[in-house]
Amino acid sequence: MNDQQLLRYSRHILLDDIDIAGQERVLAAHALVIGAGGLGSPAALYLAAAGVGTITLVDDDTVDLTNLQRQIMHTTGRVGQLKVRSGADALAQINPDVKVRALSERVAGQRLLDLVGEASVVLDCSDNFLTRHAVNRACVAQQVPLVSGAALGFDGQISVFDTRSAASPCYACLFSPEQQFDEVRCSTMGVFAPLVGIIGAMQAAEALKLIIGIGTSLAGSLQILDARTMEWTTIGVPRNPGCAVCGSVHA
Repeated sequence: MNDQQLLRYSRHILLDDIDIAGQERVLAAHALVIGAGGLGSPAALYLAAAGVGTITLVDDDTVDLTNLQRQIMHTTGRVGQLKVRSGADALAQINPDVKVRALSERVAGQRLLDLVGEASVVLDCSDNFLTRHAVNRACVAQQVPLVSGAALGFDGQISVFDTRSAASPCYACLFSPEQQFDEVRCSTMGVFAPLVGIIGAMQAAEALKLIIGIGTSLAGSLQILDARTMEWTTIGVPRNPGCAVCGSVHA
């Protein structure tokens, strides 16, 4: 690290659990963020501020006026712009040393596998089960840890799925791909603005812990927040040996 970096990241370096070695791991890391909206905004902003060397933002949407109530990476002046372009501008303003790849596309198949394979950690900040299951399958196939978040109304949830460990479940162990879910979006149900900030910031925290190799991740547990009471509920999530996605990984 140069003198400017030592100064910029000094408050991380002062932490014994991080120090210079941990910060260097952050600088060398690559985070793939799927979704540049309510969850992706705070998650990507904190990752950039922390110095994650490469951040790939993936989202095929544009900034809408209704997004600005909660999607803090975007501004009124960028309404109509691609979300990934608006996001890349915001991240560059916070930390110009971070390399941001802005991909305005809906990734799937081999393209998704390739992107996941390049990453140190994946943050699923999407808003639909189809994408979440696709990202999970790619993370299991590439053995890359996944930090998954969701928020709707006043209810938020977060977990980590890290099948590098034989004991860790994947997203499909918790929500079976065969199970039918009603897709409910913020556009029809609404969402409490600070809730996405809480969950998105926690996703960044879990991602940084995985990158640095400190603490205990949320792998094996699902945390659920009721923002009306600010009460957290933690549910244990065991690995399903018969899971159609990860069942054969450690068989």
